[in-house]
Amino acid sequence: MKLSIIASGCLLALAGSLSTIAFAQNEAELAQAVKAGDQINQSAKTSQQRVDSLSKGVVSKLQQFKTVNKEIDGLQVYNTQMGKQISNQLAEMESINVSIDQVSVIERQVMPLMIRMVDTLAQFVELDVPFSLQERNDRITELRTMLDSANVETSEKFRRILEAYQVEVQFGRDIEAYSSLLTVDGVERDVDFLRVGRVAFLYQTRDGKTQGAWDQEKRQWQKLDASYRSYISKGLRIARKQLAPDLLMVPMTASK
Repeated sequence: MKLSIIASGCLLALAGSLSTIAFAQNEAELAQAVKAGDQINQSAKTSQQRVDSLSKGVVSKLQQFKTVNKEIDGLQVYNTQMGKQISNQLAEMESINVSIDQVSVIERQVMPLMIRMVDTLAQFVELDVPFSLQERNDRITELRTMLDSANVETSEKFRRILEAYQVEVQFGRDIEAYSSLLTVDGVERDVDFLRVGRVAFLYQTRDGKTQGAWDQEKRQWQKLDASYRSYISKGLRIARKQLAPDLLMVPMTASK
């Protein structure tokens, strides 16, 4: 009986040892399992971080791709528009080159024309009623000097010639009074000249005692009687804006 109890105690002790050994083994396996789980979790976490990083990179690259595509579309539209403008500019350049060639030809033709116009103007002044001759001849001299100048554009030369013609045209439409010297009866005297367009060119001495009219057909001065004295005096005052415009009785002459 005593032996049986001892055997039972041994068995219990052996069972306890085995149980302790088994628990220790299970604990070690559990620790390994937990460690393996932690490693798996850490690996999964690292993988997730890599996935997140790659996802962010893909989104960034996609956004960049979309932005670049928009820029490409804009550049294509811009290039198309620039291509049209360049084509138009090339066509315009070609037209300008043709115009330049034509201008050179026209300029060679215009210069002789301007010379003839100045010569015609000089001849006209010479044959016209001889009023303001100094002023008109000086203008023609300036035009001739201008034609020989290389510093004046052809367009400016032509403009000034036309301007001189317009001045001559205007002389036929207005009334003018000015003072100058005139030889009367062989004596040089200070007189007042009155020009009414180109139809009447008159003079009167300062004392009002002598007056005359230019005879364009005979190209000389003709004396007028005293009946014209008041009319010429009135005309001089009207031309100087000292009187309001009014009708005048004056002898008329017309150039041919």
